[in-house]
Amino acid sequence: MRIISGTHKGRRINPDKSFKARPTTDFAKENLFNVLNNTIDFEDLNVLDLFGGTGSISYEFASRGAELVVCVELNFKHCAFIKKTINELGFEQIHALRADIFKYLKGCNKKFDLIFADPPFNLDTIDTIPDAVLKQNILNEDGILIVEHSSRNDFSQHPSFYDMRSYGSVNFSFFKLKD
Repeated sequence: MRIISGTHKGRRINPDKSFKARPTTDFAKENLFNVLNNTIDFEDLNVLDLFGGTGSISYEFASRGAELVVCVELNFKHCAFIKKTINELGFEQIHALRADIFKYLKGCNKKFDLIFADPPFNLDTIDTIPDAVLKQNILNEDGILIVEHSSRNDFSQHPSFYDMRSYGSVNFSFFKLKD
């Protein structure tokens, strides 16, 4: 796993072999960020990374100049790894929190420009994530929610859905607030 672009381009991140998280593949991540390069300005961006796992997405946003990245991960070992890596890379704009994502969303009072959710593909409640995020009023008016998922999930009928990109076994569904 590596950081694709920005100030830390090429930097490898190596969680130990016992790590249970499924990081977004470099191929999928590179394609996702190519799409985002054409739609957002990374500087001054406030990002919420849900189901942080290894922290890969948070590091990518920070490397590209995001102003603030809040990375939420429930697993103690994974969160400790993210915090250790943040310190090693010197990313002062990333704040890692150990919390249940759904409880965090209910208590969150900050707004974000981009929210990225990469839940375990076998999570029973994966289909509830768009509503869990969008109903909390934490996405800025022109903000984007991206949910990473397998091909088993289809969000295209959700009223806030506007795009889906597929890269191998990884799919990204995009959502915006409706007027």
